[in-house]
Amino acid sequence: MTGRTILVMGGAHVDRRGRIAGETTPGASNPGAWFVEAGGGAFNAARNLSRLGHRVRLVSPRGGDADGEIVAAAAAAAGIEDTPFVFLDRATPSYTAIIERDGNLVIALADMELYRLFSPRRLQQRAMREAMAAAGLVLADANLPAETLAAMATAAKAAQVPIAGIAISPAKVVRFRESLSALAFLFMNEAEARTLAGTAPENPADWPAALRAAGLSAGVVTRGGRGAVAFDAGGAALVTPPAVPALGDVTGAGDSLASGFLSAWAGGATIGEALRHGVAAAAITVRSPLAAAEEMSQAALADALSLVPEAEILS
Repeated sequence: MTGRTILVMGGAHVDRRGRIAGETTPGASNPGAWFVEAGGGAFNAARNLSRLGHRVRLVSPRGGDADGEIVAAAAAAAGIEDTPFVFLDRATPSYTAIIERDGNLVIALADMELYRLFSPRRLQQRAMREAMAAAGLVLADANLPAETLAAMATAAKAAQVPIAGIAISPAKVVRFRESLSALAFLFMNEAEARTLAGTAPENPADWPAALRAAGLSAGVVTRGGRGAVAFDAGGAALVTPPAVPALGDVTGAGDSLASGFLSAWAGGATIGEALRHGVAAAAITVRSPLAAAEEMSQAALADALSLVPEAEILS
């Protein structure tokens, strides 16, 4: 797919994150500050991939409001070809999160109703058919309806284009159930993987078998500081992330891991090397206060990669 466009479809909305200044006190008012930026799993990945040197086209529903303008401006700044479905009388989706002082998530609320309007019929439009045919890789996230994700998988297969997915959350990853066998990779954290597999193996080497039994032929499971596992038909690998001296915010870390992984994999890397690139990209993101680090680049990735240990091949 060298030189071909990466077609990204899914969440592109506004993130509002409140960061608690001191120790978290549940059920009480906590001093802190708000931060607003464009976000969304698909959009975070799209910006990372663009900054890593790929041509990226973004397709996502958007409202005709100020929040939609925030997303459009962020897409332009990242060099993305932005082609949204705009609904002038609707509000752009939003994600509101409360973050602890150490950067970990306390709770979040996702107002994503507009994404239901990205129906399978949208994929039948001429512009969408041409975009799919011109793509070298498709990346979709589970903000979209299950039937739309299934139609995307079918269209990608017909166009002989690999399609990958981002799970987004335990509640949304089930939208990929009908599409699991068609995915080149599905990127999940342990909670999302547990929802699909119905189990949570203590041994990371057992994740591939558990997910294959659920119908997924290839995927990546992130496990926080305990390492990430990647598997495909050829085998499985484990990479333990390096220690991060200063944690900025974990928001977007999984999206950046998917970006780094797919960037390397699209260039012919093995899953072990692709996973190392993904872990390096995630390390760049968690050091940043932004969900898609502005310093993401091939040079920054190479620097971060030097700190990532070699992949352990799992039997």
